[in-house]
Amino acid sequence: LKRHGREGGSGLTLAPVGYMLRLLLALATADALLLLAPRVLASRRAGLASMTLEISPPDGFVWGVNLDEGSLPPPSPPPSAALLFDCDGVLVETEELHRVAYNMAFEEFGLQIAGAPVVWSKEYYSFLANTVGGGKPKMRYHFTGLGAPEGARTHQDTAKVWPAPTARGGAVPADEAAGMALVDELQDFKTECYKQLVTKAGPRPGVLALMDSAIAAPGIAVGICSASTRGGFEKVVDAVVGQERLARLDVVIAGDDVSHKKPHPEIYDVAAQRLGLSSADCVVVEDSIVGLRAAKAANMRCVITYTPETQAEDFYAEGADAKLLDFSSGVEVGALFSPEGAVLPELLPGVRDPRP
Repeated sequence: LKRHGREGGSGLTLAPVGYMLRLLLALATADALLLLAPRVLASRRAGLASMTLEISPPDGFVWGVNLDEGSLPPPSPPPSAALLFDCDGVLVETEELHRVAYNMAFEEFGLQIAGAPVVWSKEYYSFLANTVGGGKPKMRYHFTGLGAPEGARTHQDTAKVWPAPTARGGAVPADEAAGMALVDELQDFKTECYKQLVTKAGPRPGVLALMDSAIAAPGIAVGICSASTRGGFEKVVDAVVGQERLARLDVVIAGDDVSHKKPHPEIYDVAAQRLGLSSADCVVVEDSIVGLRAAKAANMRCVITYTPETQAEDFYAEGADAKLLDFSSGVEVGALFSPEGAVLPELLPGVRDPRP
């Protein structure tokens, strides 16, 4: 392990780099790029003969790490189970920030339908969040009525018509291709707005204590699987989870690392595959019907920490194994996994909301 600074002993002169701490590995067999922490690398390094990585910590220096068969530490034991967290609404209550950011984008583009501005209310955004996963799919659904799961509820505020971007020329998209091009532009602007808003967000009660408890537990892998785009997602995890804790996670996947958004199970299927675990060995923490459906479609156990906007949803009817407002009561990993690292038959006994 060698540190190279502006005045480092190596003789190299390197400009300071950003504060991001990442080990970005492109795996030959992967369908996505995953952010993998050092302990995952150690457990998966058996097939690696040599690898050089650069880690950029907050002090602005580059640490060069050369791994070869002679210098690698003994392998970490493989995990026996995993605790996977959604991000928005689970780690931090950001759904209102997303709504505000979308409305900022709609206003910037001057979106209008039949002469009225496009604005998403709190009640309507709650409906969207529990119907369609991902930002672009939400906008596509709002403007076309397409993309919701079969049998999903409808809402009278769904426009089902493309808007006129009056501040961008005013032409209504002539077809879905043009409409989705507009959606792409809106999403890019919305993401920049959200990145500014989210720096003020804090973690939901008790969630980081649970994450730390799981990280410290032998045999339990810990990860984050978010439907958000990486641009907005990284701002959340950097501000709320923190670099030191993030570096100890086993797998981190953002929405643009997979082809299908929640409620499709792909993001959780990929996480289990990368960790070498079966779905039965994974517990997911989600906050919405869309996330719950993704977890159950992946055949995983699921705990719901609902928000004031989603508390009226019938999560137990949708298959939730437990639901509660948050982890403020001091929930630790032992309420989910046995000392041997197996998923408990009953999750959060005595803590979860009672079943109807």
